[in-house]
Amino acid sequence: MIKLIMGVKGTGKTKQLVDLIDKAVANTNGAVVCIEKGAKMTYDIPHDVRLVDASAYGSSGYDYLKGLISGLHAGNYDITEVFIDGLLKIVDAPFDAQCDEFIQWCSNFSQRENVNFTMTISADIALATETVKQYL
Repeated sequence: MIKLIMGVKGTGKTKQLVDLIDKAVANTNGAVVCIEKGAKMTYDIPHDVRLVDASAYGSSGYDYLKGLISGLHAGNYDITEVFIDGLLKIVDAPFDAQCDEFIQWCSNFSQRENVNFTMTISADIALATETVKQYL
């Protein structure tokens, strides 16, 4: 399953994400991972969530993020939920066709590995493509 939370800066996307993380922790038997740029949510999410600061590894781009997710999963097959806060910040890219391709990759990964993805995208919802709209 893929869920996207999209909107311009300041529309409460991260707050929604934190609420969804809290619910996931309460309702899943697996591991929960949250990926963000920086460690701003350290005190906002439960301590048993694996918080990953994507900027700590000195890379960016969609291929980097795919590798990070794949590596996390390879190291822990119990991961059932992956939350990504600020997708465009992490990959350091604008909202474009590569974003659609990444979302499709996540959808395929989700189905194959039984991992749910929830991510925030800081962009005007009017820019949402058909791929993005199906997950809003």
